[in-house]
Amino acid sequence: DVIRIVYSSLKTPQRIYDYNIKTHKLVLRKKQDIPSGYSSKDYRLHRWFATAQDGEQVPLTVLFKKNTKLDGSAPVFIMGYGAYGRSLHPYFRENIFSLVNRGFVFVLAHVRGGMEKGYDWYKNGRLDKKTNTFNDFIAVEKFLIKNRIGSAGKIIAYGASAGGMIMGVIANQDDGLLCGIVTDVPFVDVLNTMLDDTLPLTPSEWPEWGNPVKNPEDFNLIRSYSPYDNVRKKAYPHMMVLASVSDSRVTYWEAAKWVAKLRAMRTNHNVLMLRTDMSAGHSGATGRFSGLAGVAMIYAFAIKAVNGKRCLSHSQ
Repeated sequence: DVIRIVYSSLKTPQRIYDYNIKTHKLVLRKKQDIPSGYSSKDYRLHRWFATAQDGEQVPLTVLFKKNTKLDGSAPVFIMGYGAYGRSLHPYFRENIFSLVNRGFVFVLAHVRGGMEKGYDWYKNGRLDKKTNTFNDFIAVEKFLIKNRIGSAGKIIAYGASAGGMIMGVIANQDDGLLCGIVTDVPFVDVLNTMLDDTLPLTPSEWPEWGNPVKNPEDFNLIRSYSPYDNVRKKAYPHMMVLASVSDSRVTYWEAAKWVAKLRAMRTNHNVLMLRTDMSAGHSGATGRFSGLAGVAMIYAFAIKAVNGKRCLSHSQ
């Protein structure tokens, strides 16, 4: 007669309840403790919607400290994924308060390719509709700027793996909205990878991205957005690119060759760093403290980037 419910939100630490469907009684069994001290009353959490190019409403989850002014002055940290039908769940993340307590607005962009709005949300962000994923992320950026939640030149974007593909695409398309980009084990050499069926994961990935070996339409579409193939002479925002030498899902040389091409083509001198972890795999280094060190490095980059004068102009 009892259902066990696990609940959390970006501002609510995890709680476990037992709910009796006969008596309608809800009993709290366990709650996550934050040893350093925490009060959810100090924060504001919102669900808003950005209008995409085709009129679709893209959800975004937004967290900020209650004394943070939404007048365009606050820096913004946006995360996106949008692939494989994997939803970007707004569960409690202890680490993000390192940014939020410093005045950042933290945003989850629930772009197409995930399953936040059902299976159609996934279908409309894969194969021949993959570009919806990238357009949705840019729509979220513009929504934040239009509504003065953030401002152009004070936004940091983050994505890992297939989310790193989003970062690569928007880096090529960005016209000054972003201050910095962090890509973690980024899938950025999409066309070459999907053409190489000797790689163990390539055939199993064709249903997600398309098969450019056999289908000319798939080839042309992937080539049109593949980050490595679309690097061009332009000013790029600050960038941190993270790779892992033992990554069997996204090979380390994708990030290396992408960074080399970016360095050769970009027309400005913003920070562009590549870090290859010589012991980690796709999910990062093992061990709690190694993981925390990785998060700290990303957040340090974000803080330094938005506080730097060069973020105000990609042309410098």
